[in-house]
Amino acid sequence: MSSPLATRGRTPSRFHHGSHRQLLTEIETVPAHTTAVDGIVVPTFRPPEYLREAVATAAALDCALVVLCSKQASIHRTVALAAEAGIELIAVDVDRLAPGLLPRFRTAELLRGTRFRRPTDTSLKRNLGLLLARALGWERLVFLDDDIRVPRPDDLRDAAKLLDSYAGVGLSVTGYPDNSVVCHAFRHAGGAQATFIGAGALAVGADSFTSFSPDVYNEDWFFLVDNTGLRSAAVTGTAVQRPYDPFLDAGRARAQEFGDCLAEGVFAALDDRRRTPAAEQGYWRDFLTRRRRFIREIIERIGELDQEPAERERIVHALAAAHGRSLLITPQLCVDYLEALRADRETWRAQVERTRTGLRPEKALAELGLLCHARYLQPLRAA
Repeated sequence: MSSPLATRGRTPSRFHHGSHRQLLTEIETVPAHTTAVDGIVVPTFRPPEYLREAVATAAALDCALVVLCSKQASIHRTVALAAEAGIELIAVDVDRLAPGLLPRFRTAELLRGTRFRRPTDTSLKRNLGLLLARALGWERLVFLDDDIRVPRPDDLRDAAKLLDSYAGVGLSVTGYPDNSVVCHAFRHAGGAQATFIGAGALAVGADSFTSFSPDVYNEDWFFLVDNTGLRSAAVTGTAVQRPYDPFLDAGRARAQEFGDCLAEGVFAALDDRRRTPAAEQGYWRDFLTRRRRFIREIIERIGELDQEPAERERIVHALAAAHGRSLLITPQLCVDYLEALRADRETWRAQVERTRTGLRPEKALAELGLLCHARYLQPLRAA
């Protein structure tokens, strides 16, 4: 499968792995669609209009849709969209959930009160989606972001079929590239930068519900990693990412840097056929040096581009923000975080395994303490 975001003809960096696609099994064609998708899980904070693609995809696959709402998202307007399409829906108002619904994770405690704390609820929603899927007795779910379109919904059936052999199967994201701010800037400067699979369009089987998303940028990469390395993962089919401006706010680069640095460091080690470098301070000392050189190299490349000075300035401003945040990351913090992540995986596994399964939707919501903050809509065929 050739990536539409190919790096051929672009300039690599000796300080950075521009692609981790070699870690994936790329599958061009899948046998006939005999595998159903049980449901689609969408974390959203945007107005419900952003859910139209997900609603249409759920209707095409004849599967349930779980929408986890916060901020501008509305469960009432989401119900109206789903009713119009005749699909089965569970919509949860995440903003109203009581603290303590999910376990206390050591990784979150480690970053609490620091500049590395992530001010989003994306990981909470993904983990909540896994618990709901477990309670409902699902065997195959799809994570789908609200700014992703799947031109051929059967690509998700293909991905679900492959879950018999793989822990996770992602669609290849086309359209606008799905990268961090730093990697967007590298590509903008002519760098050889590819994309990886992620939870924007990812099929997951029941055996993988015991993996979780830590509260850090690139949480979906860490979902695919266990204590020794990358779990079996594949890529097939196509999804399309909506365009956005990665350089609109330098705070975006600043907020991403710790998770981006940590994930790139882990995956660079996996590229080199190493185990996850959990407790190797020497590895992280060297990697952090390379990371900072990489960001400075991009700044130099941006300065050489023939484009409007104002555009160069805002990209450099974002890169400077990432570099400044990188200077606060220590090798010991990386080691401590990965050790905490190891403990959190066991905590999450225990949570999933004690969650009752095979429940009806209303019962599942009640068991998880969500019933007062959720709406369940039966599919039109069962109404």
